Amino acid sequence: MAARRLVLFAALLLAACHQQTPPPPATLPAAPPPAEQLAYIPVSFSALPGWDSDRLAEAIPALRKSCERLMQLPTGQAVGNNGAGGTVADWTGACGALRWVKQDDEIALRSYLQDWFQPYRVGNGHGDDGRFTGYYEAELHGSRHKSAKYHIPLLGRPAGQPVDPGATGSLSRAEIEAGQLGSSAPVLLWVDDAVDLHILQIQGSGRVLLEDGSVQRVGYAGNNGREFVGLGKILLDHGKLGPGETTMPFVRAWLKSHPAEAPALMAENPRYVFFRLVHGEGPIGAFSVPLTAGRSLAVDPKFIPLGVPVWLDTVDPDGIRLQRLMMAQDTGSAIKGAVRGDVFWGSGDQAFDKAGRMKSRGFYYVLLPVQRSAPVA
Repeated sequence: MAARRLVLFAALLLAACHQQTPPPPATLPAAPPPAEQLAYIPVSFSALPGWDSDRLAEAIPALRKSCERLMQLPTGQAVGNNGAGGTVADWTGACGALRWVKQDDEIALRSYLQDWFQPYRVGNGHGDDGRFTGYYEAELHGSRHKSAKYHIPLLGRPAGQPVDPGATGSLSRAEIEAGQLGSSAPVLLWVDDAVDLHILQIQGSGRVLLEDGSVQRVGYAGNNGREFVGLGKILLDHGKLGPGETTMPFVRAWLKSHPAEAPALMAENPRYVFFRLVHGEGPIGAFSVPLTAGRSLAVDPKFIPLGVPVWLDTVDPDGIRLQRLMMAQDTGSAIKGAVRGDVFWGSGDQAFDKAGRMKSRGFYYVLLPVQRSAPVA
């Protein structure tokens, strides 16, 4: 009997030991992605993909606008972060020589670029390919007067508020749309569609087609400092759209066809953008020049100097090779990184379609003056 008790006690002890599994090892936090280290690698013009096939003359207006803006700056001012593009004085010769290039003279422009510039392939220290998307100039319908049709305010920046304030204490999109700013934010115009207004805030500039037949351009004037959350991500997280359906055409179509659900979902993007009226040519990019459809590029100014020529090598939304001369003339809240760009496609439905569908991998090169006073990173 005692022996049986010993056997039973041993069995129970073994079972208890078996059930007490050791705790899982502590999970180490994921290592942060390596910091990007800007790298400019000199190459020849013949190494630029598609160099001989681009219609370079299409880029002359954008190139002239950059030069005109650069020549308005103090000659000793650095071009780009830490002077990556040299100084304004380094651009004087190149911009001066551009005056002698005729608008449609492809041969002269090609020779001009090869004489005055040195191409550099851009890398981030871990590779040299990146992501390229598109944007466009949004179009809305509106009025200068509030009515039953035009009842949604397009707001200017509140008085005394910095362009990009910190998020601490700032009102969210939902609070602003509920009227909590009161009269501190001027109403610039009244529009008829909340979805189109939200898309305008994402794009940063647009044209309002007024009921009297005139057109009023508006441009970015600041935001409320809150984090930006993309509409595509919001609809994907809620199961409203599936993977591969989060392009802007899909997003806009879904929101417009579900007016009861759209306001609450759009409110999950807490960032709110304020505008200013733009008179004359536009839209105006971050480099303070009018953008050129198909030739202006939004970049991260931490890595690419604003105003400089950029050679782009990627594909458009239809898979057609896009190898052309662009100008770095704008920025964007989602455009971050050494190899990251946003192609400006212009205005209208065709531009909206291209911009909304573009998500391409690719490369780019910056073109800097041969005579540079500062070393390349």
